[in-house]
Formats: sequence, structure tokens, C-alpha cells
Amino acid sequence: MSKPALLPPLLGRAGERPGRPERLLLALSGGPDSVALLRMMLDKGYNVEAAHCNFHLRGAESDRDEMFCKNLCEKLGVKLHVVHFDTKEFAELRGISIEMAARELRYRWFTQLAHDTAAEGVCIAHHSDDQVETILLNMLRGTGLKGLLGMQRQNGIFIRPLLGMSRKDILEYLDSIGQDYVTDSTNLEDDVQRNKLRLDVIPMLEKVTPAAKQNILRMADNLSDVDAIVEQSIEEARKGCKVDCRSGKAYSMKQIMSYASPRLLLWSIASEQGFNREQVSEMLSSKEGGRSWTSQQAVAVFSNETLFIYERSLWEQPLPTMRIPETGLYGYSNGKIRVSIKETVDSPQPSKERSVATLDAESLAFPMTLRPIKEGDRFAPFGMKGSKLVSDYLKDKKVEPLERHQQLVVTDASGMIIWLVERTIDEKAKVTERTKKVIRIEIVKTVP
Repeated sequence: MSKPALLPPLLGRAGERPGRPERLLLALSGGPDSVALLRMMLDKGYNVEAAHCNFHLRGAESDRDEMFCKNLCEKLGVKLHVVHFDTKEFAELRGISIEMAARELRYRWFTQLAHDTAAEGVCIAHHSDDQVETILLNMLRGTGLKGLLGMQRQNGIFIRPLLGMSRKDILEYLDSIGQDYVTDSTNLEDDVQRNKLRLDVIPMLEKVTPAAKQNILRMADNLSDVDAIVEQSIEEARKGCKVDCRSGKAYSMKQIMSYASPRLLLWSIASEQGFNREQVSEMLSSKEGGRSWTSQQAVAVFSNETLFIYERSLWEQPLPTMRIPETGLYGYSNGKIRVSIKETVDSPQPSKERSVATLDAESLAFPMTLRPIKEGDRFAPFGMKGSKLVSDYLKDKKVEPLERHQQLVVTDASGMIIWLVERTIDEKAKVTERTKKVIRIEIVKTVP
């Protein structure tokens, strides 16, 4: 096989004419695939720097690979970046497999290195045989449509220029230019899923159908058209079910359930925030308001036939609890609170400002406390006879879950809630025409 005359255009999506990137990184392992890609990119005049990860998993063989990459890059005049990982320790700390640990470490480093070097992309030397293995692995894991498409030629900054070439093509290319490479001995061992597919399953499939690999790739290509239609439909559906939300994202469950495939639509929404399929199924079947689900980065809450999704860090931010022994100005984590008392001159009126509560001083006692709401908290909302759960009051007012979760109250010495901060006061603490002294509690942004 003669040397390929052309690499596919790097960067840019289908239908676009990409400009030539100023700098690219290439993940160089020393194996035939990445070595071939490096030589092809240099042949086409790309400005490329190599990046090598030493995972220290194969003893002397790992060090051999690093030395090969150093010698090759020195010979070719290519700048090489090298990083060393204690992969086993990282896997144990995270409670994940060695394979997953290595993947997370290298992609995290590639991303950071691309940023540090102002590289426009990171080239990965996956080829068509890798693609077939990936599709089969995804099938075994019970994949959806996306998994049947396999790896994408470009995913963010990561580019896979060799997906149109086979392992056989790559080896013939290297032979034609007299380029050597190293072989990872673990690729020849029948002890991990991908190797089992490569060494056992795919050869067996080719005995059944000689064109098995080509047919699998053709299936993925055909399904890419179906995926484009599905993506367009889902995007339109997502816009249709989205509702206003002050601090996060919110979706009408009624609209979601009216879609041809509610599970697919909700999966497209929730999976982006790290929720799994079991959680999505629970969301679809949930009839209980206030139920919540947590992923690594988000919290979802079902309320008023709406699914609210918030950043987990925002949901879990600490809320203040503070004792207020007497009048004065007090600082707390989210702001300041001023408490003052004055005698009335005219008939006092309840404050109309959200940030201010005016209360009958003679019906209350210090010390007061500013704190988050608790389960079972009750109070008598202003203008209402009898008491009500704070949680029910907030739900009836259609307050969003995050604001309910972060609601603060002020209590007096008896523990009675006298102010639902920035919402309403307790009926029993209101000022009347008989009020002689008024306690004024104010949330202030800055010290005057």
C-alpha cells in the first residue's frame, strides 16, 4: 500500500469547510496507530505536538514505550509532552476499574494540556476496527441509538482522523515508509472485554459473514441519518416542554408525557446532568410532589407537575443559623440583617417591602434566631386564621423548589416563627392600632 495522499480535514463538522488549525496535539502511545497518524500529519504539514501518558501498569514495558516516543519525536523534530500517573492508586481511590481510571486520567490531562498549549484539538488514533469493537461493546451494555453510532469523528476538542482506515491499512502504511513502532503486550491477551471481541468474537463473526466489520460500520453510518432526525425532533420537543425557572432548568412533565417517546425525551434532558436510566424511569412514574433525585452534578425535584433541575453545588450550599440576642446589625453568610425597635407615633402599618418586617415588639421576646426552615415548621400566615405548615404555604404560593429549600425564617425566644424572610409575617406578631413599640427586621445588602 502506498502512503495516503490525504488525511480527512481536521476540525470542522460535516458540511463545513474547516480552516487549518495552528496547533494540534496528538495522543502518542508508541503503538502503530498513533505513530502512523503522527507521520501522516507531519507529511501533510500540520503543526503537531505529541502527548504521551505513562500509566505505569506494565513495568519495564511502560518505560520502553515512553523512551520510544521520546526517541521518535526527537528524530522527527516534534515537541513531546509526557505525564506519569499512578493509575492503580487513582482507581482504588475512585473505586473504578483500571481501564476507566486510565481513560479519565488521560482525557483530563489532554484537555488541560490543550488549554495550556493553545492547541485547537487533540487527535486520537482510533481506526475503523476500534469503531467496530466500540459498537459491539455498546450493544453488549444495552446501548441506545447513540451507542450504535460508535465514536464520532469529532467530539468537542477530540478528533479521530483515522476512523475511515482499518488496522490493516495502517500497518501497510507503516511498512511502506519503513516506520517501526512498539506493541502493547496486553493487546494480545484474552483477558478484557475489548480484547475478547478483537481476538475471539469478531473473527467468529467473520466466519459467519466475511463482511461483518464492513456491515457493522455501514449500519452505524445508516443510523447516523436516523439520529439526525431524532435529534431535531427532540430539540423541538425540549423547547416545547421547557418552562421558566429562576435558578435552574424546569420542564413540564405534562408536555414530556405527551411526546411520542417520553422516556427518550426525558433521557436526553436528564442524562446531560448525570442522571441514570433508573432515575429517569422513576421520574416518569413519580406522582409524589417534592420527590428528588441526585446525580454527581445536579439535583432534580418533581413539584407542581414540573421537573426542576438545579446544580448540586447550588442546592447544597450551606445556609445560615444565627442567634440575634438584641437589636443591632448582624452579618451572616448570605448578607446582613438589621434589627431595631422604635416607639410608634401614628397607627403602625405592616411593611410592604419584601426585605422588611414590622412586628409588635410587646408580643415578642429576644433572643431571636435566623435559621433555615425545618420539617414540620408551622406558622400563621399574615391575614389567615389558624396555622399552616411552612412547606404547604410555599407550595401553595408556587415557590420553586430551590427557593423553598433555602427559605429562611426568624423566630423569637419562644421558638415561634415571626417572619418567613422576604415573604410574610406571622399573624400573631403583626402590628395593630394598639402597638406601642415596633420591631423592624430588615435584610440589607451593604452596611450604610
